Amino acid sequence: MKVIYHHRTRGKGAEGAHIMGVVTAFREMGHEVSIISMAGANPEVNNRQAIEKKASKKEQSFISRSVYRLTELTKYMPEFLFECFEVLYNFIAYFRLRKHIGIQSPNFIYERYSLFMFAGVLIARRLSIPIIIEINDSATVERVRPLFLQKLAKKIESWVVSNCDGIVFISENFRKTIVSNYKNVAHGVICPNAVNSREFYPVEDRSAVIRKSLGLEGRVVCGYVGAFVYWHGIDKFINVLAPKLKAHPNLALLLIGDGDTYGKIKEIIMTHGVQDQVVMTGRVPHDEVRSYIGAMDYGILPDSNEYGSPMKLFEMMAVGVPLVSPSFEPIIEVVDDDETGWLFPPKKMTDAVKKVLELSDDLESIYRVGNRSSEYILEKRQWKNNVEIVLTIPKINKLITEENS
Repeated sequence: MKVIYHHRTRGKGAEGAHIMGVVTAFREMGHEVSIISMAGANPEVNNRQAIEKKASKKEQSFISRSVYRLTELTKYMPEFLFECFEVLYNFIAYFRLRKHIGIQSPNFIYERYSLFMFAGVLIARRLSIPIIIEINDSATVERVRPLFLQKLAKKIESWVVSNCDGIVFISENFRKTIVSNYKNVAHGVICPNAVNSREFYPVEDRSAVIRKSLGLEGRVVCGYVGAFVYWHGIDKFINVLAPKLKAHPNLALLLIGDGDTYGKIKEIIMTHGVQDQVVMTGRVPHDEVRSYIGAMDYGILPDSNEYGSPMKLFEMMAVGVPLVSPSFEPIIEVVDDDETGWLFPPKKMTDAVKKVLELSDDLESIYRVGNRSSEYILEKRQWKNNVEIVLTIPKINKLITEENS
């Protein structure tokens, strides 16, 4: 079948990995997929320079370049203007989708939902093309960047979830949230995040070369991979752990990434004099992330939210690095305590630190759980598994049946 994958994200980081995971899985199952996005936001292209080299002259038009520049400026816009831009983008999205639908004649549209985005569902209804919405964000949940036009966002969202042909939810908790806030919600399936086993799989030698280069030989290594931002809680975790670290000289921390709280964490480490037990790498190239994860024995996920499905949880588990994670409902859907990871009560950093310290003296449990976590991800949490579930949505399943008959 021919599928258009439409999104309004920047196509970077976890968003880009998620998009390409779904797209690649569709393609591996024999479907033809085209990605429609904002200018400069196609995750198949690594950077803006490559886009300018590969895109057609029409794609490099003045309008396309202007949209790209404007999307970059939205990072600095006041919330009201940012949301107005999101609403206005529907006009651009509508005509771009209409153009590509006319050229490609897709069997259905798969859209990664964004707040205020209604163009995809609108044109799908007008042209009688099925559309599936993958919903990872909502106007009904607490957000880092509070909504200014919340009533409008909810009104649009209500229309979208009622008029699409199917919904892909990232967790059962998120499905319950949407269903409890809106009427006539379309048929939905649950698809937590996943990985591609060709990119994330166990490292046999615990990344010995990297361990040596970072001075981690002979240590039990607990790691963190992700953004250093306050809502991920890594600064709070380090603040509780640092005073206790010297009492566990066999334990070292490997912290990968950067962000707003990077400096604060470094200051905490310096204050407690545990620099020799903590390695902060900053960002590492995407194609090296697996090797750095492989240098860890186990990991920490300090915080999440009640509805999310953290991408790094899946990537680290796939490499055989089990995590100590907060017991939010979506994480419990993936992590079985003491089988594929360990759980602690959300926001209870003292409990998280206690578990991390206990495990530093129990490599046998770490490796046992690590092996099971990677086996679980390989068997049940591949992007292909998610796409197989998507194809069971009644409207899409009917298309497949008709095509095969």
